[in-house]
Parts: sequence; C-alpha cells; structure tokens
Amino acid sequence: MISVSIVDDEKKLCQSIATFLNSAPGFRCTSIYGNAEAALKHLPGNPPDVVLMDINMAGINGIECVKRLKGLTPQTQILMFTIYEDTEQIFKALAAGATGYLLKRLEPGELLQAIRDVYAGGSPMSNSIARKVVASFQLANSSGQKENLLSSREEQVLDCLAQGLAYKQIGDQLGISINTIRTHLRHIYEKLHVQSRTEAVAKYLRL
Repeated sequence: MISVSIVDDEKKLCQSIATFLNSAPGFRCTSIYGNAEAALKHLPGNPPDVVLMDINMAGINGIECVKRLKGLTPQTQILMFTIYEDTEQIFKALAAGATGYLLKRLEPGELLQAIRDVYAGGSPMSNSIARKVVASFQLANSSGQKENLLSSREEQVLDCLAQGLAYKQIGDQLGISINTIRTHLRHIYEKLHVQSRTEAVAKYLRL
C-alpha cells in the first residue's frame, strides 16, 4: 500500500484526487493540506510515502515547502503537481529536493504510474517536462561550458535520470547492474558535492 499526501489549496481537486487514490488498488490518501504551513506542522508526524505538491499557494510556496519537508522527512518522495512548466520553476523544484515533476493535465492512470515509479526509485516527469530537462542538458553539453568532472558513463547515468528513468530501466538501457548504477551515483555525488539524484541532475545541467 503506497500512502500519499496532497498539499494543494484547490479543495475540489484535492478531494477528487483523494477519492480516486482511495479507490485504486494499492494506494491510500492519508492526508490533505490546504497550505504549506499546515503540511510543515502536521505531515512530519505521520509521513507518507509520497507527497503531491502544488507550487502556487498563499504564504509559503510549494518549492520552499519541499525544501523544508526534505529536512524533516528525508525518506518521503515529493512529486511536484502543478500547472507551471517553465524551466526556472522545474529546476528550482528539483534543486529543492523534489523527485519528480508532473503537470496537472496528465491522465489519472498516468498519475498512478508516476506515484508507483517514484515509490520504486524513479524520477517521473510529464513528457513535456522531461523534454525541457533533456533539452537543457543537451544545450549545456553543446555549449562547451561543462567542467570535465564526470566520466562518459556517469554522464549517461545522469542523462537517464534526467529522463525520469528508474534504476532498472537505466540498467536495461545501459547494460549495467543496479549495483553498478549505485556505484556511479556515489561517485557522481562526491564529484558534484550533492546528496541526492535530483540535486545531481539539477546541478549537472547547470554546469
């Protein structure tokens, strides 16, 4: 059973998603918070597996809420769930600690799959968001501004992570084991001075 919490000020949308999740096998919506302040106060006491986080809320915005929640509940995976798809918001959210980025226009079945993916270790993104991330990666790569920090294999692993692939998918695509992927990630973290895969992707794309 994957437990999910929703942080969003759209009450009708939250109730609709909660009803949908509770009717889907293997999912349970454990809490809904109408603002970041309430989430920061109550969510750490009963942390879910996954949080769906809106960006534009009164008071503390969703990106700042992600940053604070990751310090309080580091094991909880946070998916941005928003209408915003500009590059700046995407990278701010990933740098804050979000594990994926979804647009609210996605189909219900896609939402369930994204929650499954992030719970299994992936970094799901709506297709248009993944395209922006990959485009930024390619632009940075072609600009010649990247520091020669990483090996070609480490760059391939990061490229796959930027596309939202789970470890098993990366292993299948690159022909390497999950343990080898973890070894590459450990080296990447050391070289880029980061603590998570989302921080690594965000920092690498900006080098």
